[in-house]
Amino acid sequence: MTGIAVLGSTNMDLVAYVDRAPERGETVTGRELRTVPGGKGANQAVAAARAGGEVTMIGAVGDDEYGTELRSGLEHAGVDTDLLHTAEGPSGTAHIVVDDTGANSIVVIPGANGTVTALGPGEMAAIAGAELLLLQLELPMSAVIEGARTAHAQGVRTILTPSPVQPLPSELLDCVDLLVPNEHEATALSGFTDPHAAARHLLGQVPAVVITLGAKGCLYAARGGEPVLFPAPEVNAVDTTGAGDTFVGTLAVALGERRPVPEALAWASAAAALCVQRPGASASMPYRTEIDAA
Repeated sequence: MTGIAVLGSTNMDLVAYVDRAPERGETVTGRELRTVPGGKGANQAVAAARAGGEVTMIGAVGDDEYGTELRSGLEHAGVDTDLLHTAEGPSGTAHIVVDDTGANSIVVIPGANGTVTALGPGEMAAIAGAELLLLQLELPMSAVIEGARTAHAQGVRTILTPSPVQPLPSELLDCVDLLVPNEHEATALSGFTDPHAAARHLLGQVPAVVITLGAKGCLYAARGGEPVLFPAPEVNAVDTTGAGDTFVGTLAVALGERRPVPEALAWASAAAALCVQRPGASASMPYRTEIDAA
């Protein structure tokens, strides 16, 4: 099994389903509210575990009811939570609006995630012993950088999802092996709306990039080669929440299994396509048998 360490957030998602998202200053009536375990770190951990990875989650939950539920959900998915600490105060939450097209808008409140500012010896050892490290930006940047440096020093392949998007310091980028932004994040980071131009720019900072393009698939680019566009399976999306995290977690497992990049991207795309056909984030993530059958 592929050993994967995930240094990232754990949130409770409060998901409101509406016909259409409200405009600024507008109130709309929703039809349903769901409480679903999430957080980009936890989502990627669950996706990787369901895809067959051996996953360790590094982060924090609060000492509230959500924290207990979040930890239990990860453990039920087969994720090791020994390094998921319990902090005083509330767990992180994400307030999500999903419209009838499956599109979403999200407000994240860090809660306990904000307490993860540095790593201890146990966290460093878990990263050093993994084959891959998955990072996002819902934890304080100091911890993200420390995790990336630890992985880089030990030759552990590091995949960064730059979300929520923000300027990326060079000390982080110097330790990243694969950057996986969506098309909006790629534009924000590069200044280019065209994915090919954005990829060329980002390759000046990291060795390889996968820009996810939703229903249009993904664009893979690596130094020394030509960018390649991989189409996504055609499906009817119900809820796109968690699709990107499903893609990354599954991709990490495939890369850890030394699959060729085209095969790894196709497998991850199949997993993301299954995810968007179901409501919720971690609850919608497919198992390995489902991905193989897709």
